[in-house]
Amino acid sequence: MPSPTRSNSGRRVRQLVLSGLMGALLVVSKQAMSGLPNIEPVTLLIILFALELPRETPGAITVFILLQGVLYGFGLWWAMYLYIWYLLALLAWLLRRMDHALLWALFSGAYGLCFGGLCAAVYLFAKTPAFALSWWLSGLPYDAMHGAGNFAIMLLLYRPLRTALQTIKRQMQL
Repeated sequence: MPSPTRSNSGRRVRQLVLSGLMGALLVVSKQAMSGLPNIEPVTLLIILFALELPRETPGAITVFILLQGVLYGFGLWWAMYLYIWYLLALLAWLLRRMDHALLWALFSGAYGLCFGGLCAAVYLFAKTPAFALSWWLSGLPYDAMHGAGNFAIMLLLYRPLRTALQTIKRQMQL
């Protein structure tokens, strides 16, 4: 019989590897859709990860954020990522009792619509309130596309992907 320490360390290694794979999936899925303006599956995946694999989600988000910085440079935009995706995971986890695709689509769409406003917070500190407001307002058309894309992706993929994650969790005994 394996010792409890070995069992716990094995579980920890599995969680660490899974977090890395989840983070890589976030990057690859975002890259795959990068030709479409502000339409991305990252919001969908982070929500699903927070619902089904909450312990691995912070690590996955960290991998995603670091790889985005490596790919695109560690500019001021990157500071936004340091809170925007963790906030999404936290909100999803707080709403974890909700299990209706339409409600998650509405939440996801609203988050996409608010994305620019949430990101503008960095400019309150790095620039001026007037700059933050103008940056946010000029991006509203993209936020509208982001919200619509999030809504559609979530509505179409929430149920099949959540079911797939639940199956994987059972098979991996997580």
